[in-house]
Amino acid sequence: MTNINRMSNIKPVEYDIKNAKVKKSNNEVFSSYMEESKSLDEIFEQASRKYNVPLNLLKAIGKAESNFNPDAVSRSGAQGVMQLMPATAAELGVTDSFDPEQNIMGGSKYISDLLKRYDGDTKLALAAYNAGMGNVKKYGGIPPFKETQNYVVKVIKYMEEDFTAGTVKTTGVRQSDSLWQSSSNLVRTAPNWHTPPAFPEGKISLDGLSDMLDILFSYQDYMKFMDIFLASQGEK
Repeated sequence: MTNINRMSNIKPVEYDIKNAKVKKSNNEVFSSYMEESKSLDEIFEQASRKYNVPLNLLKAIGKAESNFNPDAVSRSGAQGVMQLMPATAAELGVTDSFDPEQNIMGGSKYISDLLKRYDGDTKLALAAYNAGMGNVKKYGGIPPFKETQNYVVKVIKYMEEDFTAGTVKTTGVRQSDSLWQSSSNLVRTAPNWHTPPAFPEGKISLDGLSDMLDILFSYQDYMKFMDIFLASQGEK
């Protein structure tokens, strides 16, 4: 796992984007057993023990990624507490990224794999979590992206702090559903996989083109392409 010229050790799955479900997977499937209120801190503690990742690191990632919001959705479509991209979640066996338990367990497994890949180098693992393994390989370390550099510094700083992740409630209804119905301040912006995006007529600005590419292709898609491309270059 120390060979960064190889692709991720996470096994690929057949993912049906149209129906948004995993068809088959050799990885474990995370299923929630939260029937009542449960502390996110407890979930982080369980994940820490299961995947042998420092508790303060997992909580620091959760705080930096979403501030522990199970319903968070980024502009690129990353979801949940640990901000998993849909394709990454599927590979990890996460069937519902808005279920905080599945999300945290999946994100913890992912950072655990990255730590093993980079021989326990926390900074490199965090850089790969944020910018992708392809960029870490390309630049021979933390990529020169301001966002990624700030992210690594932020998580390391959070690791030194003592804070609680809070509590979620799942009494018969998924928390994300109840928040979706009750709060006008929370708006999900995940792409609609069933309906292709409408393209504007006339000339398109660079910013407009970038926005359309963000809708059509996720950041994870780009990272996978980079991994495949760099791997093919190394074989020549």
